[in-house]
Amino acid sequence: MPPIENAPMNIQSIQSRLTQLKKRQHRVMLLSLTVTGIFIIALVASFTQQALVYSFFDLSQQVEQLHIPVAMADQLLLDQQSDYFSNLLSWFGWLFLKIFAAFFGAFIFVRILKKFKFFQLRFRSLILRFVAWLIGFILIWSGLTYWQYDRTSDQAKAYAELVAYDQSIQQSQIAHELKNVDTPDAVKDYLLAQTALLHRPVDKETALPYVSHLIREERQDPHFMEYGFKPEQLWIMQQQLYGKAVTPLAQSVQKQADQAQQLSEMVKLLCWGISLLAALIAMMTYALALNLKNRAERIEQKSE
Repeated sequence: MPPIENAPMNIQSIQSRLTQLKKRQHRVMLLSLTVTGIFIIALVASFTQQALVYSFFDLSQQVEQLHIPVAMADQLLLDQQSDYFSNLLSWFGWLFLKIFAAFFGAFIFVRILKKFKFFQLRFRSLILRFVAWLIGFILIWSGLTYWQYDRTSDQAKAYAELVAYDQSIQQSQIAHELKNVDTPDAVKDYLLAQTALLHRPVDKETALPYVSHLIREERQDPHFMEYGFKPEQLWIMQQQLYGKAVTPLAQSVQKQADQAQQLSEMVKLLCWGISLLAALIAMMTYALALNLKNRAERIEQKSE
C-alpha cells in the first residue's frame, strides 16, 4: 500500500494528465468540426462549380444578365453590367464569408453567453448548447445576408426594372424605350431576346422569334459585326434555345465552351475527392475525440 504522503502527488499527477487529455480532446474535436466544414463546402462546390467555371470563360448555361451594346447603352442611359465571372465570384465570396463567419461566430456567441450565470446553468445540457449555437449561426447569417443585399447597387435595380414584365414583353420598360429610339432591328431583337430569357419563368416562346431574326440578320446584314454584339452572349442564347451554337459568331466561342466543360468535369472530380477525404478524416478525428473523452471520464471516475 503506497504511503499516504504520496497521495497528494498522485492526485496532482492525475489532474495534470486529465487536463492535458481534455485539451487534446478539445483540439481534436475542433479539427473534426473544421474538416466537417471543408467536407460541406467541397460537397456544395461539386454541384455549383459549373457556373463558376463557365463564368471564368465569360459564359453560362443560360442568360443571367443583360448585355447592352455600347451605342445603345448611351441611349438607354445605363452603364454596362459587370461580366459573369465578376458577378459569380462576388456571390461565392459572400457565400464562403457567411459560412465561415456564421459557423465560427456561433461558437463565439455561445462562449459569450456562458459568461452569464443564467446561461452557465442551462448550457450543461448539450442540446441547449446546440440550440444556442444554431441561434447564433442564424443571427450572423441573416445579418450578413441583409448587408449583402443592402449593398446592391442602384444599377442592378435599374436593370431589373428595365426587363421586368408580367404577361407580354411589350409591357417591359425596355420595349417602350426601344420604340422611341432609332436603332437597327437586329439590336432590338438582341435586347428583347435577352429580356425574354431573363424573365422568370424563362419565356422561351417569346425569345425564339427574336433569336431567329438575329440568326437571319447575322447572315444577311453586312453591318451586323458593327453593332457591338457579344459573341459569348449569342452563344448562350443559342445554346439555351437550340442546345448548340448555330451562327459563325456564336461558334467562334465554341472552343472556349468545350474548355469550360472539360475544366468543369476536372473540378467536379477534385471536389468529390476532397469531400471524400474530408469525410474520412472527420469520422476518424470524431472517433478519436470520443475515445479521448471516454478516457477522461474513466480517469475522473477512478480519482473520485
